[in-house]
Amino acid sequence: MKRFLLYAILIFGAIIFLYPFLWMLAATFKPEMEIAGFSIIPRQFTLESYRFVFRKIPITRGLVNSLFVAMIVTASVIVFGSMVGYALSRLRFRGREMIFTLALVTMMIPAQVTLIPLYTMMVKFGWVNSYLALIVPAMMSSYAALLFRQFFRSIPQELIEAARLDGCSDWHILFTIVYPLSKPAIMTVAILTFMGVWNDVLWPLMVIRDPQLMTMPLMVTLFAVGGQAEARLGVQLAAAMLLALPIIGAYLFFQRHLIESIASSGMKG
Repeated sequence: MKRFLLYAILIFGAIIFLYPFLWMLAATFKPEMEIAGFSIIPRQFTLESYRFVFRKIPITRGLVNSLFVAMIVTASVIVFGSMVGYALSRLRFRGREMIFTLALVTMMIPAQVTLIPLYTMMVKFGWVNSYLALIVPAMMSSYAALLFRQFFRSIPQELIEAARLDGCSDWHILFTIVYPLSKPAIMTVAILTFMGVWNDVLWPLMVIRDPQLMTMPLMVTLFAVGGQAEARLGVQLAAAMLLALPIIGAYLFFQRHLIESIASSGMKG
């Protein structure tokens, strides 16, 4: 009976959680007059909302821009974050604990506080309205470095020492020994970084003016609030659904690695 009640509660919670998303998905296939209802199954199936989105904005170009920026940033965060994490977890040097403390402090500073100084730097570098303004400021993440540090500390030190006795350098140890053992941490950093870059709107709104360089979230935001959607709810929901699908797919594909990494590294000292 306890197991039945537990599963009943979980199923009820899952229905409450999934219903808004399912309603949103169904609304994109309904005529505008039918969206106001609570039914999930459309009475009259139509793709007009998606056709309207593709006619009004270069959504494909935005998708390519977002994938380009997100993939480069994700790869750089993994490489640079793992380097810092390895140094903080396995190398002994003066100031290591101070660097670790500073990395923690930077995580406590709201990102909005640094927007104006960062934008000023982009203007002085001449990077405004370019891919560099979207990529370079996000190429390093304190959270990624700390997560790698926690995970690398769980790898036996004897394995590292054995590699050093065999003549391996720290670079060789990191890329050929530590990396293969750190797939959960790498996947977690990749998912969180990709999601953060993909969903970012405020920073691209500040530094990008050229429609050919706009990311997909920026295009969808301007489309929804700038009048192009003509106040049509179904069209706005269709644009939001196109924006959410890549993130949902990535999370569903890598969720096992995400949970495994949090379980194995999040509680380590």
